[in-house]
Amino acid sequence: MNKLLATLIAGVFATAAHAQTATTAPVNKDVAEAQVEAQKDINKAQHKEAKKVADVNEDVAKAQQKADKKVSKAVTKADKEYGKAAEKVADADPEDKLKAEAKADKKVAKADAKVAKASAKANEKVAKEVAEADKEKALAAAKTDEAVAKANADVKKEAAKH
Repeated sequence: MNKLLATLIAGVFATAAHAQTATTAPVNKDVAEAQVEAQKDINKAQHKEAKKVADVNEDVAKAQQKADKKVSKAVTKADKEYGKAAEKVADADPEDKLKAEAKADKKVAKADAKVAKASAKANEKVAKEVAEADKEKALAAAKTDEAVAKANADVKKEAAKH
């Protein structure tokens, strides 16, 4: 039994040692040059994609900042309208108080509508910019994938020659 076990273990080690010493085909100089050139092309494409993504993200950030500024401006105007309306209600005669409150409510509602409209327009512009950014990122990624595939194909083509 021990001899059988020893033979099996020796066979496993021999197989493992033989598998590790497998020889690889020598790399041709032209193939190596093609691989280096392919890697350069791939790096260049990836760099272009990263730059495009950064530019697009910057555009989205600018659009968001601009939208926030417009909404902030609208809210500030609305706050002024609220203040004016409250002041008119406070200054109104007791018998005209109800009428003044009704006018104030109309002004407040109008100011709220302006804020909502400004916010909706700003959000729409940001959404358009985000959609455009997503499109640009997808196109950049596709160009990178194309460059990688082309570079790998060039290496295979060179390897096939030898």
